[in-house]
Amino acid sequence: MSVRTLVLRASLRPLVGVLSAVLLTLAPTACRREPPAPSAEYEEAARRFRELYAQKLDDAFLDPQVGEIEAQLQRVPADSLDAEGARELLQRIKDGRQRMAVAANERDEAVASARELPPGSYTAPSTEEQAPPAAPVEAPDAGPPDAGAGGGPQAGTAASELVAGFRGCFQRGTPIDVQGRGMRETWQLADRTACRLEYPQHQDSFLLIEEGKVLTLLPKSAVQTVPVTPDGGPAPATDAGR
Repeated sequence: MSVRTLVLRASLRPLVGVLSAVLLTLAPTACRREPPAPSAEYEEAARRFRELYAQKLDDAFLDPQVGEIEAQLQRVPADSLDAEGARELLQRIKDGRQRMAVAANERDEAVASARELPPGSYTAPSTEEQAPPAAPVEAPDAGPPDAGAGGGPQAGTAASELVAGFRGCFQRGTPIDVQGRGMRETWQLADRTACRLEYPQHQDSFLLIEEGKVLTLLPKSAVQTVPVTPDGGPAPATDAGR
């Protein structure tokens, strides 16, 4: 019995060695992982954002379509090849929205403060030396598609649109000194019958420009004309006794 037992144990030793070798061979294969794959959601969201930003620049951050783009970015898997890019684009959108919201609030406050100024807070020179003649603006062959729509320029309209759009019906006016804000550029409706018929609500208003946009529509009755001398100084007071 002792001899048989020894023979049996000896015969099992090669099999144990083979099994160990097989396990060592399979171990690296079991631990190998597939490389992270790109995300179709990220590629689509990034493409949409690039197109939207090319059209609207920083105004794109406040566009309703950005919400859909954010939703796509949030669906990018955390183990995706584009996970880091999705996080960066989400942060860029968040920062841009906050920046534009602050700018919009400042613009609204500026419009509100301009409207609250009492009559006489706006002054304009009464001599031609202080007010250079307005250059005629010719209507372009093909203006923006919406030029002239919506009842004419309003608060927030870009000053560049006054040159290229609205049928060429707006021209530069006399610069106005706004109390507490300094000199500001103005535009006004051209004195042409077609323009008066097209934009009757702008006949008695100045378009006050600030930071390249229409700040507000200022009634001409709110502007106080201050006589000045040809050298730019205020006119001397009239002696009532003469």
